[in-house]
Amino acid sequence: MLRIYSFFVALFLTTLLTAQVQSPSEFLGYEIGTQFSRHADVVRYFEHVAENSDLVTYQEYGKTNERRPLTYAVITTSANHSNLENIRKANLEQTGIATGNFGTADKAIVWLSYNVHGNEASSTEASMVTLYELITSKKEWLKDAVIIMDPCVNPDGRDRYANWFNQVASTPYDPAQVAAEHDEPWPGGRPNHYLFDLNRDWAWASQVESQQRLKVYNKWMPHVHVDFHEQGINNPYYFAPAAEPFHEIITDWQEDFQTQIGANHARYFDKEGWLFFTRESFDLLYPSYGDTYPTFMGAIGMTYEQAGHGRAGLGIHTDRGYELTLVDRVAHHKTTGLSTVEISVKNAAKLNSEFKAYFNNNNLKYKSYVLSGNVDNLKALADLMDKHEISYGFASNGKATGFNYTSNAQGSMSYDTAMVISTDQPKGKMVKALFEPDAKLSTPLTYDITAWSLPHAYGLNAVASTSLVKATAASPFKTNTTVTSTNVAGYIGKWSSLDDAQFLAGLLKEGIRVRFSEQPFVNNGVSYERGSLIITKSDNMGREDFNEVLSTLSRKHNRTLTATSTSFASSGPDFGSSQVKLINPPKIALLKGDATSSLSYGATWYFFEQTLQYPVTSINADKLGRVNLDEFDVLVMPSGWYGSVLNESNLDKVKDFVRGGGKVIALANAVGSLAGKSGFSIKRNTSNSDTEKGDKKENLTPYADRENASTTNFITGSIFKTKVDTTHPMAFGYPDTYYSLKLGSNSYSYLDRGYNVAWIPEEVENVAGFAGETAKGKLSNSLIFGEERMGRGSIIYMVDDPLFRAFWHNGKLFFTNAIFLTNNGKFRL
Repeated sequence: MLRIYSFFVALFLTTLLTAQVQSPSEFLGYEIGTQFSRHADVVRYFEHVAENSDLVTYQEYGKTNERRPLTYAVITTSANHSNLENIRKANLEQTGIATGNFGTADKAIVWLSYNVHGNEASSTEASMVTLYELITSKKEWLKDAVIIMDPCVNPDGRDRYANWFNQVASTPYDPAQVAAEHDEPWPGGRPNHYLFDLNRDWAWASQVESQQRLKVYNKWMPHVHVDFHEQGINNPYYFAPAAEPFHEIITDWQEDFQTQIGANHARYFDKEGWLFFTRESFDLLYPSYGDTYPTFMGAIGMTYEQAGHGRAGLGIHTDRGYELTLVDRVAHHKTTGLSTVEISVKNAAKLNSEFKAYFNNNNLKYKSYVLSGNVDNLKALADLMDKHEISYGFASNGKATGFNYTSNAQGSMSYDTAMVISTDQPKGKMVKALFEPDAKLSTPLTYDITAWSLPHAYGLNAVASTSLVKATAASPFKTNTTVTSTNVAGYIGKWSSLDDAQFLAGLLKEGIRVRFSEQPFVNNGVSYERGSLIITKSDNMGREDFNEVLSTLSRKHNRTLTATSTSFASSGPDFGSSQVKLINPPKIALLKGDATSSLSYGATWYFFEQTLQYPVTSINADKLGRVNLDEFDVLVMPSGWYGSVLNESNLDKVKDFVRGGGKVIALANAVGSLAGKSGFSIKRNTSNSDTEKGDKKENLTPYADRENASTTNFITGSIFKTKVDTTHPMAFGYPDTYYSLKLGSNSYSYLDRGYNVAWIPEEVENVAGFAGETAKGKLSNSLIFGEERMGRGSIIYMVDDPLFRAFWHNGKLFFTNAIFLTNNGKFRL
């Protein structure tokens, strides 16, 4: 009797509390779908629900760059809330991540992520109505489920969009496609503060939103994860099952349950007469999406796409003859969200058993990935593994045999010290996905890049071994600080990594004068490579705090400086040689605006501010004609389309800037804007006659086969082996081989004048990812990085953007070398 009484008391209290919860429309004062809610209002509503319902807890997990809160709600019964830690740990226990005795894992854990793209704004509106439905009409589902809801993954982008729309929209809204409220200005609300696409940052975790979210994700490891999106205004709703290709680690159950979920959604959509499509466009290969990353972590990861996007506003006339409203979009997202919870609850037991089975990694071919090389690059890779809570260890004085990434074939690798990352751990399948030499493709028609192998991305030698390699050695990551203060002519530091570049940037910001050597040299019996930093007392005579600054910065950046009592070299140049050049602390301008790719601008801006931590001035490309370029030493052109910007007058202005000693760095598509222009030697590679014949023959390809046939012209984010001139300052710190991530088939000839720094030779070697035969043929004898001199200055061509998505770690030193070491010019007083 007491138990029954307690039950009814709890039920009464829950009902009483829920009755105090207002609907989103009641709380906000407008019907959801008739306004775009600002992020702060969404947070207020979730706080209101949590304060008035014992079915919801709500908390902050971080802040954005613009100081907006990142939040999540946990929705379940009050009984489950009182046992929440055991539920969470029981789930982790069945994966092997946690150990203990936390009871049976029997709850369906469903994570709903909204608004990762800020201008796909209907989903955050839907999160509020979905929350309300779950704790009112659908609360019976919560007994067997824990729902985690992130109402806005990208608050900065969302408010950029919502604030713009609320400022410009007509009253009532104007559904005409040509209306200004359907023409979002650059850069749009899609990306975050640094203009990164957060839906492509899950694995690389470069952005603060991703880094903080992963901490919570790893704490819970959900069984189902939904990423709510929007697409073009004329498309019907998209939901699971996903399109091919599926990554090979995806299990039959994961595929099958996607189909079950899709069928459940279809039941509701058919009832309402809403159109939808499945198995098209959105595949499950690239590991850094909001559907693939959770999938590779054992979940049922899915993307849901509602028509609308930033163009739709509150309502828009589609090309299909109907008006698409925000009210419609919210209703569709609410329906799939609730349908997902419903079918997950019905299959809670199966979800748990299959989730547990996913973490059995006995059938993985490669047991260990063994990596050696630059210690700083190993440390950077270790930092990435730490973000994903993936374990690693170290081995010393050994030899690993297996697939050798350098030779792209079976082989071996000897090492003094190596990092070992094993698949014999709970997240072994994610390890495979990130480190595999070349992902298998059932079709080359993919939504994103097809290669991302981390050994190449971090510039490391590696072997994938079918044997489990023991990792019992100590970590090679040590703290090094060696700055003395007496009887020294100066200090010498190495130059081989991004960490060294960050140290240099710190010195220059503090006003310390630094030199670098263009030639190898020997000082006090120690050999130093090209690019080595030299910090002399004579260059810094006026600095009483010289040693103090060096000590502080060397500790901060964990750099070792070797003190020398003499500037005399027993071999190579002395410190006073013309081959030991003083580094000009450059003043840098970065173009932004309509002519630029917002993603490329954002990645470059982020690199300067957050990675290199060196000042940069962003200027609008359409104001280039009014800018006094003589105030700068370097002009960076992100990837973009500069046809309207580089008119005759502006082009002459840029050339005068370079002739006077300035430097222009053109990235990716920006190279094409200079190709063929008067005064620039960069030229596109032309197709050979066989390719031209092939193009003509293709006109006979049947309509149904044309898309697949066209892939011969595609390169979809593939890795290519390139040759490097290691004597050029832009290549200092690199070996004679570099693996470049090529995003497309653009191909440029070797420079007739100037320096070809990195290039693809006649024999094209595609080591990972898809590249069509016609596209590969065009890459023979093509430029990757080069420098052209013009007067006293330089144009740097970077055909492949090394800053793409901030994850191709090994390419970033090329860009830094271009900034600091390549034709640096006179010292600016």
